[in-house]
Parts: sequence; C-alpha cells; structure tokens
Amino acid sequence: MTEASALPGQPRGGVISGPATARAWCVLAPNPSPMTLDGTNTWIVAEPDSDLAVVIDPGPLDESHLRAVIDTAERAGKRIALTLLTHGHPDHSDGAARFAELTGSAVRALDPVLRLGDEGLDAGEVITTGGLELRVVPTPGHTGDSLSFHLPADRAVLTGDTILGRGTTVVAHPDGRLGDYLDSLRRLRSLTVDDGVATVLPGHGPVLNDAQGAVEFYLAHRAHRLAQVETAVEAGHRTPAEVVASVYADVDRSLWPAAELSVRAQLDYLGEHGLIES
Repeated sequence: MTEASALPGQPRGGVISGPATARAWCVLAPNPSPMTLDGTNTWIVAEPDSDLAVVIDPGPLDESHLRAVIDTAERAGKRIALTLLTHGHPDHSDGAARFAELTGSAVRALDPVLRLGDEGLDAGEVITTGGLELRVVPTPGHTGDSLSFHLPADRAVLTGDTILGRGTTVVAHPDGRLGDYLDSLRRLRSLTVDDGVATVLPGHGPVLNDAQGAVEFYLAHRAHRLAQVETAVEAGHRTPAEVVASVYADVDRSLWPAAELSVRAQLDYLGEHGLIES
C-alpha cells in the first residue's frame, strides 16, 4: 500500500470531515460518486475568536447536509454571515439558495446567475468577514467561472475543483478551456512560491499538505496527457471518442464521458497552437 506522503500533494489521512487548519472546517456532503469522490467538501472558515463564519460551497440541495453545516458552525459559537461559491456545478451550488434561506446570508459568485444579493466576486478582491481575510483568485479552466480562495493566515488555498484531493480534475469543455486551466495552475504555483501557500483545501477528497507538489503534479500530468492526445491523433484517431479509447484505455469506462470532455478541450488547445490540424 502506498504511503500518503508519497502521493502527489501528500494527501492527509483519516476522516475528511472535521478541522483542517486553524480557520477551516470541512463538512462532507453525502453525495459520493466517481466524479465527486467521497462527496463535496463544504468549508466553514472563520477566525478562531470571531462569532462570524463564511461558508464556501454549501453543496447539493440536501436538507440534512445544509443543516449539518449550520449546526457545525453553531456548535463552534459562530453565525454564518456569507456564502461563497467556487463555481456553478450543481454538486457545489445547488444547495446555495436554500442555504441562504436557512442562514440569511448573501451568496456571492463570479456568475451573476448564482448570486443572491447585490455583490459578485472580482479577481484580487479581499473579502473580510469577522476579521477573516480571504483573497479571490481567478482559476478558470475546469469551468469558465471557477475561482479559488487564498486563506493567507493559514497558508492555505481553497481550490474547488481546480485541484482535487485525489486524482485529477476534468476540463469541462466547452465551458472549460485548457489554456485557461494551465494558466490557473501556474497562478496557484505562484501562490506556493511567492506567498508561502502550503495547504490545499479541495472541493473533493482529502486535504493536501504539499500544495506546490500538487500543482507540479497537475502541470506534469497535463503535459503528459497532451502529448498522448497528440500521439493518438498522429496515429489516426480523429474523433474525441477514438482518442479517449486510445489514451484512457486503462481508466474505468464509467469515467470515459468525463474524459471525453477533457479530450475535446485538449484537441481545441492543440489545434489553436498549430500542433494538430484543427
């Protein structure tokens, strides 16, 4: 059995729900699947001595989960004052409207359709709630509206689906674009190098203790997949389905539809850069 410390990003062992850093607590949603791993990680973040908290990604529309998030915050003596979304996929955002009803909190997101309240989110914006500081980091690629949140006091970044706690993420073509995704990974790498970010608090899977190692693994993985796709096209595999069957032959077939989304994004990227015929 492989030691966790030897895996990309050094995933933290043990139960996923519970405290992750001094300011971040995970409540795991009951929606496990091949695409959501153990389920969606809903994050409660707050200053230890504050009675106000921020929730990131309330998750699916599951009443028991939403109330569990509220109960967890209340047991810690905190009131949820704000809800943020990393992106609009249903497993992260479908519960947001009901959660807003239960908590009275505004919902802020990059996509105006997902907002409840007057304020959106801007790149580089600093959100302060109850003394907590979160910095908005644009990380499009998985989707066009994907954001991450830098938690400088804990040297951590909440990445949504841009970096997962296990495996790799899908570039969800056509909304997601590979060029954007690679730029986002480089932006996250800069946070690890220039801002001392050490911990990834992902949207799915365990906490990663080696943020820079995780980013470097993702960049290397994407370069490897691109090379594989280019080779498959040169070998005569023309359609996305043909490329998936060639490149992802060792991957569970239940994941092939998601893999095809990434392959479409990779083919677009290769065509745009003149590496294959568009």
